[in-house]
Amino acid sequence: MPIRMRCTIWRPLATAATVALLAASVSPVTAHAAPRESSPVHSFENAIREAVWVDTGLDLDRDGRTDRVAVDVVRPREAAQQGRKVPVIMDASPYYSCCGRGNESQKKTYDANGDVVQMPLFYDNYFVPRGYAVVGVDLAGTNRSDGCVDVGGRSDILSAKAVVDWLNGRAKAYTTRTGTTKARATWTNGRTGMIGKSWDGTIANGVAATGVEGLKTIVPISAISSWYDYYFQQGAPLYDSGPDWLSNYVDSPDARAKCGAVQQMLAAGAPRTGDWTPLWAERDYLKDARKVRASVFLVHGMQDLNVRMKHVGQWWDALAKNGVERKIWLSQTGHVDPFDFRRAEWVDTLHRWFDHELLGYDNGIDREPMADIERHPDQWVTSKAWPPRGTDTTTLRPAEGTQAGVGVLGLRKGRGTETFTDDPRHGETDWAAHIDTPTPDKAGFLTKPLTRDLRLSGSSEVTVTATPTTSTAHLSAVLVDLGPDTIRDYATSGEGITTLTDRTCWGASTSGDSACFKETKAKTADVDYTVVSRGWADLGNHASDHEGEPLVPGKAYTITLDLAATDHVVPAGHRLALIVAGTDKDLIDPPSTKPTLTLDLSRTKARVPLVGGAHAFARATAGAPSATPEAAPLDGVRAPHTVHRIPEGGQ
Repeated sequence: MPIRMRCTIWRPLATAATVALLAASVSPVTAHAAPRESSPVHSFENAIREAVWVDTGLDLDRDGRTDRVAVDVVRPREAAQQGRKVPVIMDASPYYSCCGRGNESQKKTYDANGDVVQMPLFYDNYFVPRGYAVVGVDLAGTNRSDGCVDVGGRSDILSAKAVVDWLNGRAKAYTTRTGTTKARATWTNGRTGMIGKSWDGTIANGVAATGVEGLKTIVPISAISSWYDYYFQQGAPLYDSGPDWLSNYVDSPDARAKCGAVQQMLAAGAPRTGDWTPLWAERDYLKDARKVRASVFLVHGMQDLNVRMKHVGQWWDALAKNGVERKIWLSQTGHVDPFDFRRAEWVDTLHRWFDHELLGYDNGIDREPMADIERHPDQWVTSKAWPPRGTDTTTLRPAEGTQAGVGVLGLRKGRGTETFTDDPRHGETDWAAHIDTPTPDKAGFLTKPLTRDLRLSGSSEVTVTATPTTSTAHLSAVLVDLGPDTIRDYATSGEGITTLTDRTCWGASTSGDSACFKETKAKTADVDYTVVSRGWADLGNHASDHEGEPLVPGKAYTITLDLAATDHVVPAGHRLALIVAGTDKDLIDPPSTKPTLTLDLSRTKARVPLVGGAHAFARATAGAPSATPEAAPLDGVRAPHTVHRIPEGGQ
């Protein structure tokens, strides 16, 4: 579904009197001067570090008592001594002990009393001196928490939501994991912002979708919006494992011993058929987007092949439909934190975002462009709205060319057929590299070289009518920019970055918690083509995204594949290509058979969001000479390699 075009909607945060009151209550500034930026006036060395265990009200590990989740708090001592209440920046994660956070895989460390010494990432180092509390929550079943990991389900979400409730005086917490001494969050005003990458950001999405009071903003980075779409797309399996494997991966040893029933539930509820089940419905945050009260600052890599860009398009669209305040950054990277691809700008922007959303400061960030987009490595542009005004979904149609399997892409309806045979040994890089020559495993359709730049912005969809020769078939649809460029090399282990040895510091340090992190730089590749957007489906799901059926060989089926959101400019002189093929090697799993599929071109089309719409496409392709096919294969990034991915950056 195309992304709806909306402007940012901003909730009035404060009158001048309220801003003055906030200035007096949360920041050491004079009441007569409304602040525009929080300053590092508090001691990080002397900050209060404490742990509490919040009661979730659940008993997923079935030990006869309700599960408690561990909450590590770092907050400014001066504010506590003066009776001033502070807002909270919260990162709820399953990774604090098993895997670590950030580019350097930092884990929580503790002193002899069990209080946190190192909180991973820079949030506490930077924001505690500026008058914020930083809270790190161990999701149920991980690190020092009770319960079981249920991979985005009720326990994951409600264990984090319970902490927001506790911060707002609505839930119980205790000073120890099993004790009876209660802990109250009298030091906070309850205004909470959640942040996190991948699974952590996914939890922020899920908690926001409960509509919990007190959650004012979320900053989901490379985050999931529906867990079904992490494991499948329209019935096509994206990975060879399910949530039971992932739960076992992050469970604490204590949880692993108690949570066999949860493991069985996850395995039974997520069959490898790709059919929609109640388990997936529970882990679909899109359906509850109408409940979101928090503003959303979303960050994602447009070449993220772990948490794929489909999550961005559908979540952004759902938030827009419900009038949620939004901001977005889109990079050329894969599954990478903005701290590691645009560090200085990220820290500054995040600082101003939290100051605006949690402190109510009128710093102008609400009047800045909605979107920042990386057009070339380290070169960014902005859009006042995203997708920009003037974007219109344009129907492009494939037609036969002078060679079988190498057709044309334009505005006119095509005729005839194209045929290809699924070859699981090949994928999108193989198809694109041989776009100008007939190969048996794909059908490609190309424009002439463009005479003007053409910008795609939003989500595309490709409708195909295909006749298979077997009872199972998987389909891939890929949009490709054909032409030389230098891009971030998202296919390497750094997914578009190289980690250096020099460090820069972002905030205050202690002997056990350094604010200094390794610098990075863009890892680039010179290419002849760039994959712009992708989508996959099981043809057996032609009648329903949620349930498949065996195919009848020789029968034609029509299905619409959802392609991932993107923002990409195809420059003048380049060509835009649509590829339709079978298994995309290492990005989806192959079907049980190797079908040959025949496309009916008169009933096949791509709906692409173009800035300027069909008129822009017509102008960009008018009068262009036909391209001379390349004699040699085109160069791109290397092909994806088989990995066991988890939604946090590790492989």
